[in-house]
Amino acid sequence: MPEIKKPGKKYKAKRPTRDEFELEELGERLVEAKQEDSTVVLTIWDEPEPVRGRIVKLDARTRLVHVQTLEKLVKLPFLDIMRVDNPRD
Repeated sequence: MPEIKKPGKKYKAKRPTRDEFELEELGERLVEAKQEDSTVVLTIWDEPEPVRGRIVKLDARTRLVHVQTLEKLVKLPFLDIMRVDNPRD
């Protein structure tokens, strides 16, 4: 009787780990952008396109960053944000 192989498990790629210093710096950039009401470009883990918009809320309880884009309000998990850029840079 031929051997039947089970389908392999597909694992989702793991988010890169960052140290406390990197996370603190990222948080400070998000707070600064919210206070200045400036537009930011956020690089999101496992997303092909960056998110561009204004930060309208930083929710410490749910750890979500609310970003108002031109089209809609997007809620992003803090740990999924890999980079914060100022479009003027």
